Amino acid sequence: MTTITTRTVEYLADGLTMIGHLALPAGADRRPAVLLGPEGMGLSDVERRRADALAELGHVALAFDLHGGRYLDDPEEMLARCLPLLADPDRMRDIGHAALDTLRAEPRTDPDRIAAVGYGTGGAIALELGRAGVDLRAIGTVNGLITGRPGEAARIRCPVWAGVGSEDPIMPPSQREAFTAEMQAAGVDWRLMVYGGALHAFHHPPVDHAALPGVGHHPQHAQRAWHDVVDLLTECLTSAE
Repeated sequence: MTTITTRTVEYLADGLTMIGHLALPAGADRRPAVLLGPEGMGLSDVERRRADALAELGHVALAFDLHGGRYLDDPEEMLARCLPLLADPDRMRDIGHAALDTLRAEPRTDPDRIAAVGYGTGGAIALELGRAGVDLRAIGTVNGLITGRPGEAARIRCPVWAGVGSEDPIMPPSQREAFTAEMQAAGVDWRLMVYGGALHAFHHPPVDHAALPGVGHHPQHAQRAWHDVVDLLTECLTSAE
């Protein structure tokens, strides 16, 4: 296994002191980088391990924070914070920009090769960075197919990959159709993978606390979605090396 190094990083966003997880690959050279966003509950060991896995593949990876170092395991508390956030593109962009600035400040980051990948709320933030015109090489979102303000998707300058479970009641077919219509109308290079039989947050291992209805782990599709994300990053970040 490739030797990696990790550390926590603190930065300000949304009126909070955010605590992210930075993972660095072996070596001292600049490397392509990935901004990694969590589900609405917030940053957990799931995203930290994914950042570590990306570092093992040669990427600088920052798993960013949503709630000032807290993990919201109470679904009602999580919704009370995330629903207003998801309804406010400017707040999402502020959170994304603060994390992105932290990633760019890392000397190992190649500033010309950065991708944003997120899950749920983190995926919505990745999309909003694209709609804000941020120079990204790729955007990936898993069960975070949130549409934006009219016309702003035309600012997206990179391929967009989206994954969703076919049985996800939080991202139903009508939401998928609205999202793909937005991407198509904007001329975005987009693709959508629908994972048959999967619920919302199918990629996330089972949790030991209460979860929203319609949430459930699907081990096979979780592995497939991870491979699809890695393929996206290989295509857009490393294929030209």
